[in-house]
Amino acid sequence: MAKLKLGPIANDKPVKVALSLPGALHRDLVAYAEVLARETGEPAPDPVKLVVPMLERFIATDREFAKARREAGGAARISAPLPAPGSSSV
Repeated sequence: MAKLKLGPIANDKPVKVALSLPGALHRDLVAYAEVLARETGEPAPDPVKLVVPMLERFIATDREFAKARREAGGAARISAPLPAPGSSSV
């Protein structure tokens, strides 16, 4: 079984996001949602719901961004710490 960077997606209050994605990226998000569903045994989440946790994970693990943030005195801090990969609260 694959070890994905994201765990189950929290069933949170819907938020409308308006952006255009390249078709290939959308297909990848749909495929990721399907793999995530197989991994978690839950229904596949709406691919749009993957965008925020993916961006949060990306920012949280970008060492150069963390370094720049520290050097800037902690500005642009993420609002809440990320749960561990595979946690059910992502």
